[in-house]
Amino acid sequence: METQAFLVQQIVNALFLGSIYALIALGYTMVYGIIQLINFAHGEMFTAGSFIGLIVLGALQRMGFVESHFVLSMFVVFAMAMAYVAFLGVAIEHVAYKPLRRASRLSALLSALGMSIFLSNGMMLSQGVSDRAYPPVLGTGGIHVLGARITYGQIFIVAFAVALMVGLNLFVKKTKLGKAMRATAQNRRMAGLLGINIDKTIRTTFVIGPALGAAAGVMVGMYYGSVRFDMGFIPGIKAFAAAVLGGIGNITGAMVGGMLIGMVEVLWAAFLPSEWKDVTAFIVLILVLYFRPTGILGERVIEERV
Repeated sequence: METQAFLVQQIVNALFLGSIYALIALGYTMVYGIIQLINFAHGEMFTAGSFIGLIVLGALQRMGFVESHFVLSMFVVFAMAMAYVAFLGVAIEHVAYKPLRRASRLSALLSALGMSIFLSNGMMLSQGVSDRAYPPVLGTGGIHVLGARITYGQIFIVAFAVALMVGLNLFVKKTKLGKAMRATAQNRRMAGLLGINIDKTIRTTFVIGPALGAAAGVMVGMYYGSVRFDMGFIPGIKAFAAAVLGGIGNITGAMVGGMLIGMVEVLWAAFLPSEWKDVTAFIVLILVLYFRPTGILGERVIEERV
């Protein structure tokens, strides 16, 4: 019975962690699918979202709004964080990536790395180098399932993450703009000839991807209770590994990859030396790329031949 409860608990923890990685991985895979660029500044956008959530949540708590209107407060916190980081994503695309669309991929890659360093240092200067405590709004209550304890915070975060991922899938598959994104990912030049506004499509990608990363940042801050200026580096690298694992450019693959990375990491920490858990993502990635270089679900992006 204890073994069953332990396994259920680890599965719950894996779902929580995998949901976070999947949300961040979606930003990587969407940008790559549209413009074939690895946006290494995405981890910093995740961090920016967590700090905006901290600032807004702290302000609402000081006004006593969280206690009296909890659901509305959560909506405001996530909406503000996602809106700010979406604007930041569009600004970064316009300044750092758009001028280099016709340049070599190495130039765009260096620009992405430079933007990552710029944002990280900007947050260090503005928010300090110490950990910042998040207001404890999720509480410690929970339920017991098969002997395992599931907190209300975990339920809220996993449910919200799944809702965001399902909403993204519906948006991409059912809406006109989502179909334009898929067409642009398959062949940007042909999509332009068919009348699709390429600039608008790319901007939309840089709105959605960073916004999802911001939501993940707020979730992490609420759950773990603190944030710091460099907190996006390790989750960002693991989410990138998840995107490649699932099939870079494949939205469903990013979700699957995120869940798998979360599962492997949690189970490794549970049964093997936990100090090595951060390397598990890369061990899995190396194995998958060795046996299936395109990722688990295959790469759906078609290279344009100019």
